Amino acid sequence: MENKKLYTIIVHSENLAGILNQITAVFTRRQINIESLNVSASSIKGVHKYTITCWTAPDTVEKVVKQIEKKLDVIQAHYFTDDEIFQREVAMYKVSTPEFQKNPEASKVVRRYSAHIVEVNPTFSIVELTSMSEDITNMYQELKALNCVLQFVRSGRIAVSTSCFERVNEYLAHREERYQKEKQQ
Repeated sequence: MENKKLYTIIVHSENLAGILNQITAVFTRRQINIESLNVSASSIKGVHKYTITCWTAPDTVEKVVKQIEKKLDVIQAHYFTDDEIFQREVAMYKVSTPEFQKNPEASKVVRRYSAHIVEVNPTFSIVELTSMSEDITNMYQELKALNCVLQFVRSGRIAVSTSCFERVNEYLAHREERYQKEKQQ
């Protein structure tokens, strides 16, 4: 992947149907694969937050973000490198309870990654890990090597900037201030 880096793009938009399709179409047109995608309500009422990761070149990510911001219902979009955000993923590992109990190394793996056992029954147990992407993958590989993994699932990345404030809050406050001034005139 010459000249490509992993970027996290955070998009804030109105909560309307069809926005996700418009946003992902920008990536499709540029033939950029989305590595992970997480969409959820943000801290602002009526505004959703999209956290998207992709491998691309610096000039391309700038163009993608500009294209996304041109979408009518998009409030704001920004891109970040890993050192500009605090990010995590969540993973669940469904493991065979008999295999897990038979091999003491399995519980050592769970403790080493500070994972949590959230369900235990005679057939299977559920282990949950909130961590960095690499840790989630590494723990999966270790449990798989112990022949106890029945199922595995992971979330997309969730992230917040390392800045003291969220840029969209500042933008919305400025927009509201402008609106109030225009209303007074």
